[in-house]
Amino acid sequence: MPLHFTHDRVRRGLLTAGGCALLVALAPRSAAQTTSGMRVGIIGAGRLGGTIGGLWVKAGHPVMLSSRHPEELKELVAGLGPLAKAGTVAEAIAFGDALFIAVPYGALPQIGKDHGGALKGKILLDACNAVAGRDGGAVADEVEQEGIGVVSQKYLGGARLVRAFNTMSYAILAREANRPAPRLAIPIAGDDPEAVKVAAALVTDAGFDPVVVGKLADARKFQRGGPGYGQSVSAAELRQKLSLAP
Repeated sequence: MPLHFTHDRVRRGLLTAGGCALLVALAPRSAAQTTSGMRVGIIGAGRLGGTIGGLWVKAGHPVMLSSRHPEELKELVAGLGPLAKAGTVAEAIAFGDALFIAVPYGALPQIGKDHGGALKGKILLDACNAVAGRDGGAVADEVEQEGIGVVSQKYLGGARLVRAFNTMSYAILAREANRPAPRLAIPIAGDDPEAVKVAAALVTDAGFDPVVVGKLADARKFQRGGPGYGQSVSAAELRQKLSLAP
């Protein structure tokens, strides 16, 4: 299905926030080595993708924001500075040491079909949420029954998937990033230990505290309607709410 990106609203949202959702290819390096200057490709240059991409630019990461019409992103990337650039989805996947995807959930099957080969074996940070009114009742029911992490992995098979940045609006994330301790907690979940480490490092670089909830099957704990969804709390508070070890 086609991807729809609201660039004008993104620009207004980022300006209001003060500056300013598929993660990607990773060479065999440690998580500590990947945090400095890691190139990040953003698939879905909407409000969430633009906000998180801007936070990574602020942290020193080169970022490529992508769209089916990258020429429409010129004003957005210009506002982010020289570390930001625009490209197609395929170019962003090739560009990134890590990629972040934030698109309507119903677009994932087509993205997997179109770019599955390029994503195979790569770390994928997935911030997409299934919304019945937008994505269709069938996919929303599938997510409710199987859990969103499991369903995303099915559609994006071959990628090293990590769920992250899906529980709060872009406005809250823009406002609370890099706040004084205790920082805002971001729950994450994945089956690949190294991918989870890289995702945690990127969450930290964006200005938040990562909380590892568990495997992809455990991502249902912070999908829409889950106990971890919409929790604007510290890491300690989130662990308590989800009955995780301190």
